[in-house]
Amino acid sequence: MSFDEKFDVIVIGGGHAGCEAASAAARMGVQAALVTLNLDLIGQMSCNPAIGGIAKGHLVREIDALGGIMGRVIDRTGIQFRLLNRSRGPAVQSPRAQADRSLYRTEMRRALEATPNLHLRQGMVIDLIVKDKKIRGVELQDSRRLRSDAVIIATGTFLNGLIHTGKRTYTAGRAGEPASIELAQSLKGLGFNVGRLKTGTPPRLDGRTIDWDSFEPQLPDETPVPFSFSTDRIEQDQITCYIGYTNHAIHQAIRNNLHESPLYSGKIKGIGPRYCPSIEDKVVKFADKNRHQLFLEPEGHHTHEVYLNGFSTSLPSGLQQELVNMIPGLEEACIIRPGYAIEYDYIDPRELNPYLETAKIKGLFHAGQINGTTGYEEAGCQGLLAGINAALSVSGRSGFRLRREESYIGVLVDDLITQGVDEPYRIFTSRAEFRLALRHDNADERLENYGRSLGLIGDCDWERFNSKRDRISRLKYALENTRLKLSDAQFHSLSFLFGSSLTPITLSQLALRPNISSDFIFDLLPSNIRTEINLIELESALADLLYKGYIDSLRNNLHRVYQHDSLKIPSDFNFRSVSGLSHEMVERFERANPRTFGEARRIPGLTSASLSTLLVFLNSQQA
Repeated sequence: MSFDEKFDVIVIGGGHAGCEAASAAARMGVQAALVTLNLDLIGQMSCNPAIGGIAKGHLVREIDALGGIMGRVIDRTGIQFRLLNRSRGPAVQSPRAQADRSLYRTEMRRALEATPNLHLRQGMVIDLIVKDKKIRGVELQDSRRLRSDAVIIATGTFLNGLIHTGKRTYTAGRAGEPASIELAQSLKGLGFNVGRLKTGTPPRLDGRTIDWDSFEPQLPDETPVPFSFSTDRIEQDQITCYIGYTNHAIHQAIRNNLHESPLYSGKIKGIGPRYCPSIEDKVVKFADKNRHQLFLEPEGHHTHEVYLNGFSTSLPSGLQQELVNMIPGLEEACIIRPGYAIEYDYIDPRELNPYLETAKIKGLFHAGQINGTTGYEEAGCQGLLAGINAALSVSGRSGFRLRREESYIGVLVDDLITQGVDEPYRIFTSRAEFRLALRHDNADERLENYGRSLGLIGDCDWERFNSKRDRISRLKYALENTRLKLSDAQFHSLSFLFGSSLTPITLSQLALRPNISSDFIFDLLPSNIRTEINLIELESALADLLYKGYIDSLRNNLHRVYQHDSLKIPSDFNFRSVSGLSHEMVERFERANPRTFGEARRIPGLTSASLSTLLVFLNSQQA
């Protein structure tokens, strides 16, 4: 078979997974090609024009620490930055930024075009070229064939995409773009286990027709928190978003017209995201609520288009217009683009190994919504991991993986490949057992060494990281060794606050007391420390102090757990012979058939007691 071009790695799809995958592979020194339907829509934000959010912001920070590009692009194009959960502990605080949708897309393409070894190609991939269960390349609709030993599929919602708006249904990957039908058929022909999922989007409004005074302003943070560790400050102007609400009349109108919704008429078979329900779902499943919150989010500085966050729907476009006009403040609002639902194919992620490579076809990797996830951030981190491993694969090097106790990326991948999905997966802080150690502010401390060893962290960023690490080390020493004495002016006010029992105290001890702010601690630091650190670095150091006991205990527990991971389980092992295991635990062990204790430990749904029982039994058998 002849080929028109040859590359080391080919990435199919120019969304958030594809961009990270192509960028990473190329910067690791291999020749990479990104093939997408429309080069003008690289990095398109097809749904909410925002990056980050609860736990999602952690993912973006981890992408950046490993050398990915999402954090840098949103820092250059974000128009409203907010740190979520400020009133809660530092482990669950998470950055979020509203993006200028058009500018984000432009900046992402600029970043890719400036990347050495990366080649952009426009076209539709219709088939995979496979020989002896190894990937050999791809075939395009225009008859071109591209040769490669590593292919990453990052097709988003395009695989057999089907759009629903009321009773009207048509094939599309996104509104206005063709679905990828032939590639979906090719994957089914290769024997992959294919399922069906659904997502949706709300109507976009003309901002000139909105009565903005009827809504509650949502202001940006006074001092924006960047996503990239390489960003010193956010320079561009920030905007105000607005908060509104539905009402009983809207809910009743939706109930009266549920027969018009393909979600409730039975036309939609795919399962939608539990944590981002349509307005129809909200009204039906939360019937006791009199109103639902809405966010009006302008899509950029130079457009009048406004995203009506919280009003995702697949109702007919005419009915959408009527419902929107029932919202106080939107009586005269005009819809620019109606909302819609889209069904698409995904492949069971349990087909993958921890490197996101398929078990069936060597050299074939999957990233993003093809694995059953939802969200730009989930897609981006998978793309980064797939791009890294595709580059390592063609270079003859061992694969790279992250453990769940060291990163949210590790949590996401481990959940996908061990548990699979029965609905679109999204990350939450509650999914991470070790979340107190996985803060957004310490992602560089956890992961930047990996990025450097992979060749994705350049000299300037590496020098910046080491300089920051040295500053925080000096800061922690100062906190541990600077003691507030009875003679200090601040001591009297603190005695009044905490009572006469207060004794001379170090700053680290004082910081753990209630009602002590980081600003207060900052003012008590030695002057030479104050001049070289900033408040964000101080808050990070204080968070380390707050969680130190937990993190030390975690590390000790992990050491004990992992020292048994290589313990072998015989291939003919009878789990029913282990006294103390319940029938449910035996069934889980038998279904997974682990070959080592490490594999057994990662089986979802097992109790710690069942693992301890198995470990004791295995050790007794080998004694």
